[in-house]
Amino acid sequence: MGRLPVLAACLCSIVGLLSGNAQAQESQPTADALAEVIVTAEKRSERLIDVPMSITAITGNQLAAQGITTPADLEKIVPGFTYQMSTYGPPIYTIRGIGFYDISLANPPTVSVYVDQVPLPYSVMTEGATLDAERVEVLKGPQGTLFGQNTTGGAINYIANKPTRDLQGGADLTYGRFNEVDADGFISGPLFGSDNLRARLAVRSENRDDWQYSYTRHDTTGERDFLTGRFLLDWDASDSVKFELGLNGWQDKSDTQAAQFIQYAPVNVPGRPEQALYLPTFPIAPANPRAADWSKGFDMAQANTFYQASLRADIEVGGFATLTSISAYSDYHPNSPSDTDGTDFDDFWIRLLGSVTSLSQELRLAGKAFDDRLLWMVGGNYEHDKSLEDSYAQAMGSEDQVGPYEFNDAYLENDQYINTYAAFGSLDYGLTDSLRVQGSARYTERDDSFSGCLFDAGDGQFSRVFSYITGQVVPPGHCLTVNTATDTIPPIVRSQLNQDNVSWRGSLNWKPSSGSLLYVNVTRGFKAGAFPTLPALSVNGFQPAVQESVLSTEAGFKTQLMSNKLALEGAVFNYAYTNKQIFGWIYTGPPFGRTEGLINVPSSTVRGAELDTHWLPTAGLTLSLNTTFVHSRIDKSFFTSDQFNNVVNVKGEAFPNTPRWQGSGDAQYEWPISGAVHGFLGGNVSYRSRSFAGIGENPQFFLPSRALLDLRAGVQNADGRWRAQLWGRNVTNKYYWVQVSHVQDTVDRVAGMPATFGITVGYRF
Repeated sequence: MGRLPVLAACLCSIVGLLSGNAQAQESQPTADALAEVIVTAEKRSERLIDVPMSITAITGNQLAAQGITTPADLEKIVPGFTYQMSTYGPPIYTIRGIGFYDISLANPPTVSVYVDQVPLPYSVMTEGATLDAERVEVLKGPQGTLFGQNTTGGAINYIANKPTRDLQGGADLTYGRFNEVDADGFISGPLFGSDNLRARLAVRSENRDDWQYSYTRHDTTGERDFLTGRFLLDWDASDSVKFELGLNGWQDKSDTQAAQFIQYAPVNVPGRPEQALYLPTFPIAPANPRAADWSKGFDMAQANTFYQASLRADIEVGGFATLTSISAYSDYHPNSPSDTDGTDFDDFWIRLLGSVTSLSQELRLAGKAFDDRLLWMVGGNYEHDKSLEDSYAQAMGSEDQVGPYEFNDAYLENDQYINTYAAFGSLDYGLTDSLRVQGSARYTERDDSFSGCLFDAGDGQFSRVFSYITGQVVPPGHCLTVNTATDTIPPIVRSQLNQDNVSWRGSLNWKPSSGSLLYVNVTRGFKAGAFPTLPALSVNGFQPAVQESVLSTEAGFKTQLMSNKLALEGAVFNYAYTNKQIFGWIYTGPPFGRTEGLINVPSSTVRGAELDTHWLPTAGLTLSLNTTFVHSRIDKSFFTSDQFNNVVNVKGEAFPNTPRWQGSGDAQYEWPISGAVHGFLGGNVSYRSRSFAGIGENPQFFLPSRALLDLRAGVQNADGRWRAQLWGRNVTNKYYWVQVSHVQDTVDRVAGMPATFGITVGYRF
């Protein structure tokens, strides 16, 4: 509770600068038709039903009511979207089976996240994106022509609530299980009495006590300690020149999640005596999401920080076009410990350190011609990224002894300097009043300079091992990554990956009426190549995976029926996947054999369909239902190693963490209790079928099907001034897990959250 006065002070600090009369939000009576949704998926404001692509758009009120506070939570309500936690924490987002599993901080994703079209170029930067959101738009399928490469699966664009022309404010307070205390609020309005200068400040604090416990001793972990904020400043310099300044950031001091031990699986037998004696008899974790284990005295608390500054300018040019400039600088600093073996033995733990910075600039010109029949856009992008990724590992596992020599510590350094250049354009032409054709393309060049090495920690233990292996004198603190071709150890490994590509999209769409749309899209998108950030024992371990591509064909429809009380949206799609990047194993040569790395699977296919329904069957009752079918398949013979270093042919396998079926349903009923007070009841159920957490389809990596149920009920003022809600999430206390991994000598699970429940109250003025 110590942060609440601070938050209140932050919110009130600019009230003296705000002018205008406090006004309550307009009354929101029970709707007799679905609300019209406006989106910016094509970088212009359009009705959702007019955009020829699959989009899921969710309002900020819906996000708040259903407890959606991070992009990972979108799995509950977005058809085809899945989330997976990587071994060391960076989130993995996947849409329709297109995802990229990697443990590093700064490898490019397949699903990129934006806030007001400002990129969050790496998934580790996305945790605070949901703050004070007006809505979120999830765009499915390759989006490379307008949003750039690394969107082969899709793009997630959060639209923040903007500064208002009158004084508004509000706050919400939540108390829940495990002594959860969340508080958020905003203040918004004109500055210095001028409608031309407006500001908005929003802050959110999330705090929760430990929710995990050790099942072998008296100890707990799992604290939540997260703080985020955003400041927006809008300036209308003139009728034709507008600026938007954005400052946002977050700080995460939460504990990393402890794993659950499920199997002893040593890499080397017998390995070190300590591990070989202790781990075989360690008890398997019970089927309880709260039960886990970690090394005694190991501090799981993170110290991760992120901040971003952006400036957008929109300038009307000659009355026929708008010039838009979006500049952004992002900075992420991790300090994240992970104990991944699920036991109280120091088999393996790691701490991720370093920094990731990104400077980006977009400049585009968009306009209309021929009585608005032609819409056009041209533009360019530049992005400079710098990733200094360091990690310190401590281990006493079976791999940590070679011959007579044991070692405990190692240090890994991976640095990347990346420059990306792009030029793009699009045309949208109305052949008739109801038939339109669209085309867009983007040329991208990406130059990635890599340097890295596995180092002795300075105590000389690891160096002795490599002196023993190579017959060379390797001093303490030296690089240990061996060039097996020359049998030498360089001071550091350096490499380059320079690639280019052309993304493109063609679309034909027909509107038989204002409330319906039929479309066909053919799109080609690319994801950039990537260097592995792993403890490479050989130079071959730093071999990059080359860029991958997806050729997408999609046909879909959107329609409004029953006086817009029923909205249907559906699509069928086929993705031809070339050079899919996966986390696998590569041959590095003697004496190391096969080690972890990034590899390319030459040919894969994803086929599927989805249907999204929204219905108002009667006054006050809103129903939503969506279903997605995804069939992913590796098409050709491809031999690699599974999690236990067995060589397998993965032909015919589905992609990891890609369930064949997903679906969710939501219902809410609202009724007047009195003239000024309404009551509401609601619930959400989300389902996903079984999948595997890794290639090889080992039973230990099986992710069972699951269905999760959330419930909510409450009362609110008819004009939206105040609201009180009781809520429960995973109310059946379903035990499920979101990740399975094999690190060193153990196979471990990461469980999903158990049942949580609480109350949220809010007030607006």
